[in-house]
Amino acid sequence: MEQRVCWICGAGDFTPRLFVPAAGDMVVAADGGLAYLARAGVVPDHILGDFDSLGRRPDGANVTAYPPEKDDTDMLLAVKYGLARGCRRFYLYGGLGGRLSHTLANLQVLRFLARQGACGILVDSESVVTVFARGWLRFAPGCGGVLSVFACGGAAEGVSIRGMKYNVERVSLSPDYPLGTSNEFTGASGEIEVETGTLAVVWEHETSDFRQMTFEPADGV
Repeated sequence: MEQRVCWICGAGDFTPRLFVPAAGDMVVAADGGLAYLARAGVVPDHILGDFDSLGRRPDGANVTAYPPEKDDTDMLLAVKYGLARGCRRFYLYGGLGGRLSHTLANLQVLRFLARQGACGILVDSESVVTVFARGWLRFAPGCGGVLSVFACGGAAEGVSIRGMKYNVERVSLSPDYPLGTSNEFTGASGEIEVETGTLAVVWEHETSDFRQMTFEPADGV
C-alpha cells in the first residue's frame, strides 16, 4: 500500500542528499529549516515553529507560529502536522548535528513515529537513522557500509539479523549493552527483525539510501 511521504527540514546540519520530494509528497519547514529550503529553491507546503532559530516570523497563509514556551519541539510539531494529514513515512532533514540535545530529541521523535505505526528516517551527509518496532527492516541487494542496531527504550526480544557479515537469530538486545554496533553489508539483501520491543538502526555510508530500506510491520498495517 502506497504511503504518503512527508519531508521535514529542521534547523540542524542540513544536506541536500536524496532530498527529492515527488508529486503528492508534503514538505514542511520546521523553524530554521526554512532557510535551508530557500537556498535549495524548495517552497514548503507549510512552515511552523517558534522561529527562534530562523530569527524572524515568516509571512503567509501557510505559516503557523508557536510561542517559545511549549512542550513540543519544532520537529515534533512538524511530525504531528504530517500525521494529521495522512502521512505515514517521514524523511527528517536538519535533525542531526548542531546541539546534542536536539539530536537526542529527534531520536525520540523517531520513536514517537514508530509508536504511531509510522516510519521516520533522519538523514545526514553520511548516514541515515531509523527506529522501528515489531516487524522487519529490509535492505535491497548492493547496499554497502556499516549498520548498527540498538535496543531503544527497553529490551528488544526476538532480534534476528540476516544477510549481513554477522547474523543472529532471535537474540535479546539490552539498552545498556551496545552488542549490535558496527555490522557490515555483504552485497546481498539483508533484513533485521524484532518480535518485541523497539530498535534504533544507524546505517553509515556516504551512499546510504533510504530508498533501499523498507519497513514491514508485523501486523501488516
